[in-house]
Amino acid sequence: MSDSRTIAAIATAQAPGGIGIVRLSGPNALQIAGKVFSAASAAKLIKSPGYRAHFGKVVKGEETVDEAVCLVFRAPHSYTGEDTAEIYCHGGLYVTGKVLQTVLEAGAQPAEAGEFTKRAFLNGKLSLDRAEAVMSLVEAQGEQAARAALSALEGNLAKKIKEETSLLIKAVAGISAKIDFPDDEVEQIADEELLSILRGVSERLKKLLETFDAGQVITRGAKTVIAGRPNVGKSTLMNLLTGYERSIVTEYPGTTRDVIEETITLGGLTLRLADTAGLRETDDPVEGIGVELALKKIKNADLVLAVFDGSDVLTAEDKILLEACAGKPSIAIINKTDLPRTLDKEYIAGISDEVVEISAAQGEGVETLAGAVSRALGVDGFDPSSAMLANARQRNCCVNAVTLTDEAISGLESGLTLDAVQISCEEAADCLLELTGEKAMSAVVDEIFSSFCVGK
Repeated sequence: MSDSRTIAAIATAQAPGGIGIVRLSGPNALQIAGKVFSAASAAKLIKSPGYRAHFGKVVKGEETVDEAVCLVFRAPHSYTGEDTAEIYCHGGLYVTGKVLQTVLEAGAQPAEAGEFTKRAFLNGKLSLDRAEAVMSLVEAQGEQAARAALSALEGNLAKKIKEETSLLIKAVAGISAKIDFPDDEVEQIADEELLSILRGVSERLKKLLETFDAGQVITRGAKTVIAGRPNVGKSTLMNLLTGYERSIVTEYPGTTRDVIEETITLGGLTLRLADTAGLRETDDPVEGIGVELALKKIKNADLVLAVFDGSDVLTAEDKILLEACAGKPSIAIINKTDLPRTLDKEYIAGISDEVVEISAAQGEGVETLAGAVSRALGVDGFDPSSAMLANARQRNCCVNAVTLTDEAISGLESGLTLDAVQISCEEAADCLLELTGEKAMSAVVDEIFSSFCVGK
């Protein structure tokens, strides 16, 4: 890629911290950094070798902006593949902003969202799927999400896709030989071998597609609703899982009227948790709205934590909740195990696949609940370090590749002309090349990087 602009942005979070980083990348990165950074050793950044750190200060004319450290990276051995300078200053919002302002006044231009990683992709430092993994790693809120993103960043998905693409290209070459040299003494691939190659590609890509839903749960988190009738301990459970008093807990029914939301990590999984109003008939119009919202949340949830009072008998509201959870990933939570049990556990176990007993008030049963959550969401035993499709774009590329590969298989089996089979194979390979970015349109690339933060 050839881009004459030298860009700059704050690469750390827009919040006070110990260190702030201002990053520059482009053909004039070291010249511009040299205008604003004065090394204590009097070394000139423009002459500095790569992978070198210099201590000094950021200056604006005669004014000292801050003490800092400047790291120098030489093209092509940098994140973007271009000359790069990173100025590490004190992390106050004012100081970091002042350093950036000084750099921009010296000739750099503001970076667009995701432009550093976009340049890394365009300069061949990252494939498109690995570039997308960068943002997934930044956004990861749990251990498994971080492991999945790191696996993609290390190229596990790209390696898998490259293997299948190579096999499709081999099939195309074999078909071309059969078309172009039908009577020559050229070693040709047999139809049975072609079918074996294509069936193998289709089968492996379908297995990759089967991991998509579990992968989304790991990387994006699961919309999780805590539901139940009043006073079964929903808010106490919410407070236990969040680690602080997020929901108001009282002995009076109807205390929770709105939906209270919080993101938590449980057993390495991210749950976007919602505590809802107690499900019951009510004449209170405000509470009634809360009950309606709770029912909508249950309908749209990825996971329902259905809470029941173990010290009480099952009620009509409890049975309605069990019915609402039918066909949806859910866990029946029998709460208040610290009290004598009256609830009919066998009835609940006959309806719900996952039943967990806890005492939210005593903080007991969280580890058991974590295991049940993994099983209910279908990620129990899932290896986040394996090749995994990270988003809908990658999934669509894979779906299209499978469809076209299956068309090629059907064509060979039905005696369709080899030209038509060859076209299907070529288009299937193109879909996989689009997944890794080797044939991605510029509009697709722009859309992907627009969701990145500015400094990345």
